[in-house]
Amino acid sequence: MAGRLVVCPTPIGNLEDVTLRVLSALRDADVVACEDTRRTRVLLDRFGVKARLVSYHEHNEEARARELIQRMRGGETVALVSDAGMPLVSDPGFVLVREAVAAGMGVEVLPGPSAVLTALVASGLPSARWRFEGFLPRKKGELEAILSAPETIVAFESPRRLAKTLAAIDPDREVAVCRELTKLHEEVIRGAAKQLAERYAKEEPKGEIVIVIGPSERHEEATKEALDAVEELVAAGAKRRAAAHVIARLTGIRANSLYRPNS
Repeated sequence: MAGRLVVCPTPIGNLEDVTLRVLSALRDADVVACEDTRRTRVLLDRFGVKARLVSYHEHNEEARARELIQRMRGGETVALVSDAGMPLVSDPGFVLVREAVAAGMGVEVLPGPSAVLTALVASGLPSARWRFEGFLPRKKGELEAILSAPETIVAFESPRRLAKTLAAIDPDREVAVCRELTKLHEEVIRGAAKQLAERYAKEEPKGEIVIVIGPSERHEEATKEALDAVEELVAAGAKRRAAAHVIARLTGIRANSLYRPNS
C-alpha cells in the first residue's frame, strides 16, 4: 500500500498557533522531514509529540527527497515541516512535493500559519490583487523591477537592508513594515515609503521583517479609467466579458479584474 506526504505549516513565532490537525499529522507520521531538527524538536516537545525526525534542507533536498519517496513507496507517511510557516514558501520542500506528485503519491497540504498572509492582512493595505516576491534581490536592477509592480507587494527583507529598500520605493507609496509577527515584540509600522525610510535609516530594526507595499496611485487611477471604459462599452451594447478583454489588451490590466472587479 502506497504511503503519502503531509505538508504541515508550523508557527511563525507563537507556538500556540500550531493547529490540532498538524499535531495529529506529526504524531501519526512515520517520519518527519524538517529544516532544522533542533528547532522542530522544540515544537514537538512543547506538545508532547514523539516523532522520528530527519533533516531536509536546501543542501540535501535532492538526495533526501529520493529517500523519502522510497519510504512512501513502502507505505510510510512522511510529514514535511519547515522552521516556520508553510513549507515551499521561501523554504525547502518543492523538490519533495514535485517528486511525490510525479511518483503518484498522495499529497495532503494542511492549512496553518503564514507570515505572508498575516502581514498582508495586518498592513491594512488593499489585498484584492497582490504578489509575493519572497526575499528581495540585492541587485539594483532586479529590485527596481519588482518595486515598480503596480499591485500590492509582499516580501521578506533583512533588517540591515530595510532602509535602503524603502528608499528605492516611490516616496509616496504606502508601506507597512511588519516585524516579529506573532512574537513578544510584534510591531507593525505603517506610512509613506519616504517616511519609513527616514525612520529606519536612523535606527536599524531587529528581528524578522515582512514588508507590504501598497498599490501605486497611478495604477489605481488607470484601473478606474479602464473600469469606466468597460462600463461605457457595456452601455453601448457590448457583452461585459468581451468589453473587458478589449480594454485589457489596450491597457495591460488583467481582463479578470475588469470583468469581476470585486473578486
